Amino acid sequence: MTQIKKKKSGIDKFLSIVERIGNALPHPATLFAGFALLVIILSWVASLFDLAVTHPGTGKIITPVNLLSTEGLHMILTRMVTNFTDFAPLGTVLVSLLGIGIAEGTGLIGAVLRLVVLSSPKRLLTFVIVFAGVISNTASEVGYVLLVPLAAVIFLAAGRNPLAGLAAAFAGVSGGYSANLLLGTIDPLLAGLSTEAARIIDADYTVNPAANYYFMFVSTFLVAGLGTWVTEKIVIPRLGEYNGDEKPQSIDRLNSQEKRGLLYASLAILASIAFVLGGLLPEDGYLRNPETGEILNSPFMSGIVAFIFLLSAIGGIAYGIGAKTIKNDSDVMRGMSKSMETLGSYIVLVFFAAQFVAYFNWTNLGLILAINGADVLQTMGLSEIPLMIMFILVAAVINLVMGSASAKWAIMAPVFIPMFMLLGYSPEFTQVAYRIGDSVTNIISPMMSYFALIVAFIQRYDKNAGIGTVISTMLPYSIVFFIGWVVLLIVWIIIGLPIGPGAEMYITQP
Repeated sequence: MTQIKKKKSGIDKFLSIVERIGNALPHPATLFAGFALLVIILSWVASLFDLAVTHPGTGKIITPVNLLSTEGLHMILTRMVTNFTDFAPLGTVLVSLLGIGIAEGTGLIGAVLRLVVLSSPKRLLTFVIVFAGVISNTASEVGYVLLVPLAAVIFLAAGRNPLAGLAAAFAGVSGGYSANLLLGTIDPLLAGLSTEAARIIDADYTVNPAANYYFMFVSTFLVAGLGTWVTEKIVIPRLGEYNGDEKPQSIDRLNSQEKRGLLYASLAILASIAFVLGGLLPEDGYLRNPETGEILNSPFMSGIVAFIFLLSAIGGIAYGIGAKTIKNDSDVMRGMSKSMETLGSYIVLVFFAAQFVAYFNWTNLGLILAINGADVLQTMGLSEIPLMIMFILVAAVINLVMGSASAKWAIMAPVFIPMFMLLGYSPEFTQVAYRIGDSVTNIISPMMSYFALIVAFIQRYDKNAGIGTVISTMLPYSIVFFIGWVVLLIVWIIIGLPIGPGAEMYITQP
């Protein structure tokens, strides 16, 4: 422990600066309200100066719109409600969480995580825990509250340091936030924000929730492998043997009812997948585009959020019937209601974020900034690799003082997506670079919403542990994930692979 404390002191100095900066920031909702007010003032200031630019695609002269004018005031008052209700991420998140709430409320997600971890060979235990952490992102916060403490218990039961198990799970859940084999709530949320930002340049542009799927899929195994290596080669040797007061405890295996529930859920989900494949595989399938027969521009791709809801709901209900955790329809509705209970602060945040994004678009400030910024970047002559590495670093640093992925992207997307579009880079490519930066520093950011919970989990096994302990333990993951993900992105760029269905890295400049 002496070695840990020595390393912790330097990190504590850095953390005290980060905490002061983070604590000085107001509530994110207040922050967006302030940004909205700032945009109104800037629109007035910009209208006083000659800030006109020429749109590179249409040749049209773009000038700032003054929101402090009579016309601007009317827009603010009459469109406040529709700014909120039409905000792209709101509906997608609400619908996705309704389905996931059923799967979580009936116990399906918890049972699957226990089954995956408990049935794994000991030599693959670390890999499986990191991998399960990544997969748990599909169900939002369940990985933090269920898998992280469970991993510590499993490691202790296996005769290993529980803090190493906790670190491995936390690395997968939070550090691997932008990797997954399945689509989760964050995908439609970010895609909605990216769509709003892309339409500053192209009014018809839409970013599909599955736009980063290919890159995410490969990243899942990258993060699991790197997380396993860091745990085994760096974290476990550094932590040494566990000499704390906690005693090993047995982890309950699935009982007969839970096994039956998983069987029911598996059959229901397989039947649902068969239905989907039946609509996609034939050339005239009922889920393909009825006019062109395409899959990319089809009701299936447009309805990804609906499929997340339906598969989660069908699997959750089937599990609940088999495991007898559902007695009637009220239990199903209770699970959906519980998932909505956690969204109170999010809805407040979205209200102000929606106003900010709308005002920013009305004023043309985003377009003016994007065109001027693109000109500056063009004169610098940076290629896509150094440019995207710089952008990843910016996102990673901002993440240290602002934890919410959606809140950061709501601010950054209207600036960077149009700017990069004018340089020929697709919104999907910009989004995937942002997601890398947002993920790698999650595990060392005190502003991350579950960071305090992780500190509490660690203190169960080491009463003298604090923020410095968490940071010093997780910092190797953050550094290795950053290097590994950047290398993967460079390889992706060199090969020229699409990053998702119908999502190329480059677009034709407007």
